[in-house]
Order: sequence, then structure tokens, then C-alpha cells
Amino acid sequence: MSQQEGAKVFREAWIAGVREHLPGDPKPGYVTPWEGTPEWERQAAGAVYEQVQQFLTLSDGNATRLTREQKGRFVATCWTAQMYKHFENPKPGYVADWPDLPDWQKETDSDIFEAIEKSLL
Repeated sequence: MSQQEGAKVFREAWIAGVREHLPGDPKPGYVTPWEGTPEWERQAAGAVYEQVQQFLTLSDGNATRLTREQKGRFVATCWTAQMYKHFENPKPGYVADWPDLPDWQKETDSDIFEAIEKSLL
């Protein structure tokens, strides 16, 4: 799968997770379709997809045995690194540590890892 295709898997899982887990109405930017997603965000999504893919590959698939929380933490950490890559001074919410993330975002990050798993089968 190309990086762009992987980035789309990430984005689609993000949108689905936001719609499922976020209480209330999401900000428009949270559910913007791929065509309207900013280039930096496309690049970040593709990079995180590749990191999860490599993690699964290098563990001989055994990363699938992680808990749902561990999977979400991995995605959140990879995303945080991308925020530092793309922004000199990212907003605190963009780089919040796992315990400080809202529950809906934790669930969405876990969903993203599992969507990437499924895309590799």
C-alpha cells in the first residue's frame, strides 16, 4: 500500500472514530474529507500509518496482541512526533500526553491502530 493510501486509511478511521466517540458535534476540521485535508495532515497521517505498519511487521504481527490502550498510546505518540515535525510551537492539545487526552480521542486512536491492522490483512 502506498503512503497516500495508508494516509487515507488513517484519515477514514479518524473520521469514523470522531463520529462514533466524540460527544456532540465535531469541529468541521475533524471530519473534513480527504480532498480537503491540509497537506501537512496528509503527510502526518501517512507517516503514522507507516510507523504502525512497521511496528506490526517488526513484531512479526505480535503487536496485534497489545491491549487496546497500548495500541492507542502508540498512535498518539507517533502523532505527537508528527506535530513537532510540522509545527515549531504546536498547540498544547496537539501534543498532549495520553493521560491528558479526552476519552473520545483515546478511543479514536485505538480505532486507528486497529484499522491499520485490518488494512494489512
